[in-house]
Amino acid sequence: MNNAMIEHRRAGVVGWPVSHSRSPVLHGYWLKKYGVQGSYERIGIAPENFTEAFRALGKNGLVGVNVTLPHKQTAAALCDELDKLAARLNAVNTVVITKQGRFIGSNTDGFGFIENLRQSAPEWSAAAGPAVILGAGGAARAVTAALLDAGAPLIRLFNRTRARAEAIARDLGPSITAGDWVMRAEGLRDAALLVNCSTLGMQGQPGLELPLEQLPLAALVNDIVYTPLQTDLLLRAKARGNRAVDGLGMLLHQARPGFNAWFGVMPEVDAGLREAILRDIEMQAI
Repeated sequence: MNNAMIEHRRAGVVGWPVSHSRSPVLHGYWLKKYGVQGSYERIGIAPENFTEAFRALGKNGLVGVNVTLPHKQTAAALCDELDKLAARLNAVNTVVITKQGRFIGSNTDGFGFIENLRQSAPEWSAAAGPAVILGAGGAARAVTAALLDAGAPLIRLFNRTRARAEAIARDLGPSITAGDWVMRAEGLRDAALLVNCSTLGMQGQPGLELPLEQLPLAALVNDIVYTPLQTDLLLRAKARGNRAVDGLGMLLHQARPGFNAWFGVMPEVDAGLREAILRDIEMQAI
């Protein structure tokens, strides 16, 4: 494909606030790497203005946007069409705006999660055994659906507010159980995968208190938090002999389908991209 023959395409990320989004650095890296004639920008939209501003994006020449907090569910309701996963989760993070002005929404968080594990731990299989997920927000919902689709036989959800975990179990199927937060360590007994989808352990948040003595050494441990990159959970898991995967790859991989849809190239996640995002994180921390 001769990218020089393609018109300049504009995409962006909408959210509120949106100033700390990593997406412009991420997509900017790929635009340069693949020589694509395009740009990617931050678009701040306050919740009270979202409906009108979102539908006007197509008139501003954009071919699509990523959607971040707090707009993922509102955007889903405003799209003309949703893919199966976005409809199942009632949330979108990627929107394609067609030349006819139609808004097609998708949710790529689950794709990013699975691709991160496959790249970082090629021997991993969702079918290896039960998965334990901590948290019950939007990320946990996307990860749960992705694991079910990948063949996980059983998923145990633990959240500080049990009702939220029960809502995911009710919405997504009988292979999910919701447990009391105080039983989270017991739930690790025969787990093949442990995923922290909560904010616990994130920079500026309370730590994640979770004894790992009952977690099998063959289990894979993933924390979707990437600030810090090596969370206390990952450090403790590695110290006892578990394979551990950080959360940065999920952020990077979830962006690939959108870039492909907007700019016509399915990008790769490489060491250079990780370094660019980590530098951006360090700069914003100063």
